[in-house]
Amino acid sequence: MPDQANTARPFIFQGRPADDRWTLIREPESTPPDGPAIVPLSQWREEADSQNRAPLLGSDTELTSELAGELADAPLIAIDFPKFTDGRGYSLARLLRERFGYEGEIRAVGDVLVDQVFFLTRCGFDGLSLREDQWLEDALQALNAFSRAYQPAVDEPEPLFRHRLREAVREAEAAFA
Repeated sequence: MPDQANTARPFIFQGRPADDRWTLIREPESTPPDGPAIVPLSQWREEADSQNRAPLLGSDTELTSELAGELADAPLIAIDFPKFTDGRGYSLARLLRERFGYEGEIRAVGDVLVDQVFFLTRCGFDGLSLREDQWLEDALQALNAFSRAYQPAVDEPEPLFRHRLREAVREAEAAFA
């Protein structure tokens, strides 16, 4: 059965409100609609029209090189957050981006809260399908909650200390020039 809340979920793509044209199907035996659908990984593997289907990965998915190779041409990869406290989806997104070089959309679905959006984007998510009770405006503000981050991540691979060190060296060189 399609995710009945699919149309009611606030959706953000690349930091902006967006229309979600994909229908989320959680049950493998469900018949997807004719249009674009996110389906469980097992069903996605069986579908012939992969450009109209996208895989849904559970947070417990073991991301091997073989699976990453299969996913490389997927139009998007959705990662399910069954509970907001389950952080395994963050690791999956980072692995897809950093280790396997996936360049398509990575979408967070499930129990996605406003408090998570900044950290989700740092890990490589560019599509955020928020839980139905979350406010889009709050989520957009949360994306800019921090002006800089100390740690390296997908969105900023250089740690803050290296950036500051480089700036200090430039200032010192300019002072002695």
